Amino acid sequence: MTELYPTTPTALSRRTTLRAAGGGTLLLGLGLAGCRSAVAEGESEQPGAKATAAPRRGGTLTVAVNSDFTPSLLFAQSGQSLQQRLVYNTLVRYDDRLKPQPELATSWEYAQDGRSLTLKLRTGVTYHDGRPFTADDVIFAVKNLQNPLRAAQLRATAAAITGFEKRGDHELVLKLAHPVNNLFDLFEFMIITDRHSVEDAVAGRKLNGTGPFKFTNWSPGTGLSLTRNEKYWQPDRPYLDAVEFRVIAQADALLSSLRTGQTQLSYGVPGRNLAVLAAHPDLVISEYSTGGAHYLGVNTTVAPLNDKTVRQALAWGIDRERILKQVLGGYGLASATPWPKSSPAFSEAARTHYTYDPGKARELLKSAGHTRLDLPLLHINLPGDTAVAEAVQYDLKQIGVHVTLEPTDPATAQKNLISQSMPALWTMSHSFAQVQPSTLAVSAYPFNEAKNTSRFRSAHYTEVVREAWTTPGAGARANALRQQITDTLLDEAFIIDLVIRGSVQVAAEKLHGVTLNKFSYLNLDNAYLAG
Repeated sequence: MTELYPTTPTALSRRTTLRAAGGGTLLLGLGLAGCRSAVAEGESEQPGAKATAAPRRGGTLTVAVNSDFTPSLLFAQSGQSLQQRLVYNTLVRYDDRLKPQPELATSWEYAQDGRSLTLKLRTGVTYHDGRPFTADDVIFAVKNLQNPLRAAQLRATAAAITGFEKRGDHELVLKLAHPVNNLFDLFEFMIITDRHSVEDAVAGRKLNGTGPFKFTNWSPGTGLSLTRNEKYWQPDRPYLDAVEFRVIAQADALLSSLRTGQTQLSYGVPGRNLAVLAAHPDLVISEYSTGGAHYLGVNTTVAPLNDKTVRQALAWGIDRERILKQVLGGYGLASATPWPKSSPAFSEAARTHYTYDPGKARELLKSAGHTRLDLPLLHINLPGDTAVAEAVQYDLKQIGVHVTLEPTDPATAQKNLISQSMPALWTMSHSFAQVQPSTLAVSAYPFNEAKNTSRFRSAHYTEVVREAWTTPGAGARANALRQQITDTLLDEAFIIDLVIRGSVQVAAEKLHGVTLNKFSYLNLDNAYLAG
C-alpha cells in the first residue's frame, strides 16, 4: 500500500510543480534540548495552479479512489488513508525539510537526556461534537496505538512512551523508556481521535475528530461523505463545503470520471493510463517524490525460499527498469533498496545492487539445486497492482520460476500482511522509508525486525535496527547503522524492492491548494475550486 509525504508533488511537462518532502535535514529526535516549535510555513501551491485574487469559497470536491475506506484499519497505514487528516488532526506536520511544524501541538522541548518531551497543546480546539480537546486526548491516542488490536505500524514507537505527566489541560510531558529518534514520525502518523467513540470509529459508524471536515456517511463499496466543519480551529478554513470519496475500481471508469469532471482528484490512476490523461487541457499530473515503493515479498518459511541464494536469484531476475517504464508510466525510480533519494540511507551503489541479469539468476538457482520452481504470488486485484504482478510473473518465468497469480481485494491483502499469512510470494507497495530510516525497520510490516510478514528472523538484524532506532539520527554511527540495515536487506532479500514511487496525483486544473502528508493523509485546509 502506497504511502507518502506532506507537501507538494513534482509536476511534469506543462504542469507546474510541487516538490515533495525530503531533501533536507532529518530531526535528530534524541538529546535535543530547547524549544522545537516553529511558525507554520505556507503551503506550496498545487501543480498547474494559476494565481488568483483570492481563494473561492464553496463547492464539493469529489475524490476518486480505487479502494474503499476500511474502518477496522483506521489506525494503520493502508491503501486508502486519504481521509485521515480531513476528519482528524495530528500533533505536528512535517515541512519539506522534515522539520515538524505546529498542528495540535504548538511547541515542544526535549529533555537533555532524550528521555522525556514536553508538549504544549493548542487551546480553543473542539471536536466535531463540541467537546474541548485536551491533554487527555493525546494520552488516549498514544495508548490506543499501543493496543495490538489497532495494528498500528508505529506501535513500537508509541510503546516507548511509558509515562505521562499532565500540567493542566494543555501541557503534557511524555516520558520514554529509552530514547528514540523517530518520535515526530509518530506525531505525524498518529491521528487524534475522540476517546469516547473510538469503537464506533473502527466500525465506521461515527468519526469524531477536530479536523476541517465532519463525517457524514460511509456507504461500504460506494464511498465516504464529509461536510465542512464550521467551527474548525483554523480561522476561515476550510474553503470547500464538502468532500466526497467515490470508489471507482475500474480503470476505464476512473479515467472517464476525471476527463468529464465528475471527479476532480485521484491518486489511483494506473501507470499505463497516465499518458492518456497527460494531454487533457483541464487536468494536471504531478508526482510526489516520496518513499512509497513497489516490492516483491518473500515468505522465508516456504521451501526453497528459506535459502537466501534462491531469494537473491529472484532479485537478479526482475527487470525493474521495464516495470518502471512500461507498467508505471515512467513515474518513479528503479531501485533494489527502499530508500528514496531524499533519505540519508540512500546510496546509488545500493540502489543498483541488483540489476536485471537473468543469466546470473538462473546460475544461482542452479547452484541451489533448482532449475524450475512453481510458486503462488498474491497481488491486489486493482488494475495497477495487477499489471506489476503480471510483469513480475513474466520476468520470473524467464529464469524458471513459474508463478500462479492470486488476485486479492485490498482489505484482505492488508490483513494478510499484518497477520503474516502471505503465500510464498506477494507483490504490494510499502512506505515508511520517507521519514526517519529507523522507522521502516521498526514499524513497516514487511521490514519489522521483530515480526515481519516474510517471517525473517535475525539476531544481527534486530540488534542493528534497535541501535539505529535509539541512536541520534545524524553522525558517523547513524550512517554506519543505516548502511548495515541496507546491507542486510540486500543480502537476505526477504523483501525485494522494485521501484521507488510516490503518489501520482491527477487533479482538475481548477483545483488549488491540495497537499499530502508523509503518510498519504490528504490536507485540504487551503484547497479550493476556482470558478
